[in-house]
Amino acid sequence: AAAKRKGGAVAGARPKKRAKGSPGEPEAAADAKAGPQEYSIPAPVSQGKWKNKERVLIFSSRGINFRTRHLMQDLRTLMPHSKAGRAVHHSQCIFRVVCEMKNCNKCIFFEAKKKQDLYVWLSNAPQGPSAKFLVQNIHTLAELKMTGNCLRGSRPLLSFDPTFDKEPHYALLKELFIQIFSTPQYHPKSQPFVDHVFTFTITDNRIWFRNYQIIEEDASLVEIGPRFVLNLIKIFQGSFGGPTLYENPYYQSPNMHRRLIRLSMAAKFREKNQVKEVQKLKKKESKMLIEEDPTEMVFETPAEEKPVEIQHVKPESKAIVKDKRKPRKIERKRQKKLFRTEA
Repeated sequence: AAAKRKGGAVAGARPKKRAKGSPGEPEAAADAKAGPQEYSIPAPVSQGKWKNKERVLIFSSRGINFRTRHLMQDLRTLMPHSKAGRAVHHSQCIFRVVCEMKNCNKCIFFEAKKKQDLYVWLSNAPQGPSAKFLVQNIHTLAELKMTGNCLRGSRPLLSFDPTFDKEPHYALLKELFIQIFSTPQYHPKSQPFVDHVFTFTITDNRIWFRNYQIIEEDASLVEIGPRFVLNLIKIFQGSFGGPTLYENPYYQSPNMHRRLIRLSMAAKFREKNQVKEVQKLKKKESKMLIEEDPTEMVFETPAEEKPVEIQHVKPESKAIVKDKRKPRKIERKRQKKLFRTEA
């Protein structure tokens, strides 16, 4: 039956139609032998094969603040190969199940604690490895108001500090960043050109993330945003756990940092109180008595002594002068009282 169909198809095949105004077959054969040079047109970029099927899931735990929510939205707009996920509870198995349900092999998980500390997990979902970071100095696109701009869905360049090639744990993080942040070639939602750069710089034992626009005129860079700093905590062999491959010796937890600040403030307060107590004791101490100076009375002259007079006769008493107006006032008051009684 297959042979019959094949034979019938071959037998019933129609001859190809010639275009309008095209020359006949003998003339076309003659032109092919002695004709002009042929130009080959390359296939369009959209016809390329999408081989790298990396999908990144960006989701968070419950209780994140508005700045973390905006940062997640900015990363989703910059990474066309990302997918959004709902907020979940704390459980390592749930994270893996969510990644498998969304058909994602990489994930960025934002974990909020105490409504003030933010941690981020970068993980390879099925087998690992995974890295846990403390996120600091977050600035979103809406906050920065930078002058740079890039097309939505364009593929970024990834620029890494030379330190990433010197240390083994940084080399592992570099490969993890490349697989997560780089947009796969010929991705359906991506654009076929490059106009911005993701930079990862190591300073003060932290990884600083920046996003810059590439200006075509002079190839200078203008920052777009967002920006944040990643403080490495641990690198695990598995996804969201497993044996610890590396632990950062310079890492200090936010709780310890706040505790040290409180202790320093308490020490300053105690020092002030001690200074006040010392000053009070100094005031209460008795003053030292200074010995008499023999030369102090040199320039003092004694006063002249007056003779003492003793009176043997009693002094005369002074004459008492009576007020003549007083009896007249008394008489007037009596007359007024008599007049009132008679009336």
